[in-house]
Amino acid sequence: MRSLDGVVVADFSRVLAGPYATMLLADLGAEVVKIERPGDGDDTRAWGPPYADGEATYFLAVNRNKRSVTLDLRDEGDRAAARKIVARADVLIENFRPGTMERLGLGHEELLAAHPGLVYCSVTGFGAGEGSHLAGYDLLVQAMGGLMSVTGEPGGDGTKAGVALVDVITGLHAGMGILAALRHRDRTGEGQHVEVSLLTSLLSALTNQASAYVAGGVVPRAMGNGHPSVAPYEVFRAKDRPLVLAVGNDRQFRLLCERIGRPELAGDERFASNSARVAHREVLVAELSAALEARTADEWFGELTGAGVPCGPINDLAAAFDLAGRLGLGAEVGLDDPRRDGPVGQVANPIRMSATPPVYRTAPPRLGEDTAAVLGDLP
Repeated sequence: MRSLDGVVVADFSRVLAGPYATMLLADLGAEVVKIERPGDGDDTRAWGPPYADGEATYFLAVNRNKRSVTLDLRDEGDRAAARKIVARADVLIENFRPGTMERLGLGHEELLAAHPGLVYCSVTGFGAGEGSHLAGYDLLVQAMGGLMSVTGEPGGDGTKAGVALVDVITGLHAGMGILAALRHRDRTGEGQHVEVSLLTSLLSALTNQASAYVAGGVVPRAMGNGHPSVAPYEVFRAKDRPLVLAVGNDRQFRLLCERIGRPELAGDERFASNSARVAHREVLVAELSAALEARTADEWFGELTGAGVPCGPINDLAAAFDLAGRLGLGAEVGLDDPRRDGPVGQVANPIRMSATPPVYRTAPPRLGEDTAAVLGDLP
């Protein structure tokens, strides 16, 4: 028994935000039917390199546990098939430009009228109103939504995050909205339209930086690896390579000062509280840097972590997955697939559940491989 056994998802989404949300639902037991255009399929099938056995690893990242059906939604017969798939679904998710699904006869008002218990989720870039004409690409939203203005070095042009973070955040919000709507539907029988935009998802995820503006009238700026409200909370240079310190309270700061051989710093009025340390950040960083450069990052990691001071090296992804493995977190899985040479490597679902854990049933599908089977089961 899995958490979402019996839940059927008609997935009209593509690229990242929607597919990420539906993969998480599939991991929890939902049956996800991924509807793709014939010939090309999801855009990310062509987003490479890198590739694994000829398939774009981008597509492989967010499409396991799904069935692929190819339908040309411009064709009336295929649209009729799509409506039949929706008729047996509990959830529909789509991320077309606003108005597209309506023009295809698959809009939320029409489908909810026909299927009152349907949870219909729309993912947009900038909403379905005045922003409906704007393209919803992650990079654009990182720029226009303020993330790039607080990322990178002071005085720079702004730097994007190293992953399509806005899409991922939006996918998480979409999944949460869908689950909440399913809970409501199970109590009342009433479906609803769930709307999530990349812009508002990002603004919500900016948390303390966004709150600085809406609550305090402060417009944050890029600070490199520094933190606007906590110090020392940034990257320092050890003898051989960078080291991150994430000192969140006065006790940790006192322990840090003791371990680096500078206990007097904790008693200095300029550094006696977090707010004082933030106010005198440049002086503090200079004092700490001089001490930290005396030993290697690994030596400091052992010394400081053992004393309860949060710190660590800047890992690449190979080292990060190695760390997760050494900690027993099970961050990787390999899905056996008779259609491929060897297992397909996957990043594990991070959710741990004692009774209904995530499951890994099938590798990401080949384009349209389930079309005959799915359409053959329709009335």
